[in-house]
Amino acid sequence: MDITHRLAALIVDSAPSAEAHEKARAGILDYVSVALPIVNGDIKDPALNSLLGVYTANDVQTRALLLGYAGHALDYDDFHQSFRGHPTAVILPALFALVRDVSPADNTRFLDAYVIGVEVAGRVGLAAGPQHYKAGFHSTATLGTLAAAAAVARYLEADVSQTAVILGIAATRASGLRAQFGSAVKPLHAGFAAEAAVVAARLVLAGFDGKGAGVLEAFLASNGGGQQQPDKLIEDWAAPWRIIAPGLEFKPYPTCAGTHSAADAAFNLRSRWLAESGKPLGEIAEDVHAIEVSFPPGGDIAASVRNPQTGIEARFSLEYVIAAVLLHNRLSLEDFDDAPVDDKIMALARKVTRKPDMTAPPDEIDPTQRFHQVTLSRKNGEQWVSRVTRSQSVAMGVDQRLKLQGCLSQHSEKTWDEIEELCRLTTPTALPELAKRLTSFNYT
Repeated sequence: MDITHRLAALIVDSAPSAEAHEKARAGILDYVSVALPIVNGDIKDPALNSLLGVYTANDVQTRALLLGYAGHALDYDDFHQSFRGHPTAVILPALFALVRDVSPADNTRFLDAYVIGVEVAGRVGLAAGPQHYKAGFHSTATLGTLAAAAAVARYLEADVSQTAVILGIAATRASGLRAQFGSAVKPLHAGFAAEAAVVAARLVLAGFDGKGAGVLEAFLASNGGGQQQPDKLIEDWAAPWRIIAPGLEFKPYPTCAGTHSAADAAFNLRSRWLAESGKPLGEIAEDVHAIEVSFPPGGDIAASVRNPQTGIEARFSLEYVIAAVLLHNRLSLEDFDDAPVDDKIMALARKVTRKPDMTAPPDEIDPTQRFHQVTLSRKNGEQWVSRVTRSQSVAMGVDQRLKLQGCLSQHSEKTWDEIEELCRLTTPTALPELAKRLTSFNYT
């Protein structure tokens, strides 16, 4: 049996654990927290208005596309290190889009499908190898199409042969370039991936034929740059489940994950400046002569924007993120919308220079070892340094209740409580109610 069919058999036959389900519930809450304010219109998003003008049908694939966009629009959704992308933003939109067409609602079936999707996301990320991302592909768009297809196949109870063909059709539609980072096309990548997964499954279950055998091998060979490892798709499956370890990483800031340890280092330096400089807060920009940020070679591949023009572009700018932390002690949603960047933040950002640490192993070898070291040079000649590793940033964790409140700040505590309870999926009505709220787009 080829790799594609062996993977398909695992997708069909595996039984996720109770612990995996619990991790999935946390992932659902994180996704709903970041997607619902876009769906509701609490956070205005002109690009979604454009999408709603083009995608006017109320069918499964349209719902999947819009939900994928909504979940990734703020760039505040979860991340998975093995996947090197955002798995939930493609998996849950595909699944929620199907809820009203799968009766009766089955919470366990939904959770199983989500866990399977994350498992495939992590595995296909490892199988593709580091060259895939380095070459310019956006893993959320490309590899995410396969992860979402696996989840949909499981949710719709496709058999092994059907699942293999679903994966094959998804693979032939997988596309997305990092060159679109900083534009509305980046979150649309998640929508395209979720849509492609749903369409692939619906085609196969309607009797449409396609190749199954050898397709994933061909996909990896054509997109792996010689570093692909197809066996990673199946070896040590669910030992442990990828949603448990390395697990989903929930973002504390609405910026590219590749900026977060730099932000934490900047928070440390800001606290020290306030404690030791003896100067009022308003003078920090004038007191700083230069700022240097170092990282492993290639460690800024995602955070590549150096001179952002809008808040959306600034999500991918190490310079802007560091300056925003030093000046305002925050990285908030309002700082990273589609409005022009803040002139004061940009003035300080221009003092930031990047200096890859050539003594560190290249980031592509093991992104989990990434760090950011921020050096603040004061005009009095002092240099202050803070170094934070990616692992240290992740270990800080995220208070999901506070994140929910921040994203849905216009709503009441009653609404927050309702959403938290719905995301637990403990009642027969929870899943259809969540799906209803998520697909009730409210834009004019």
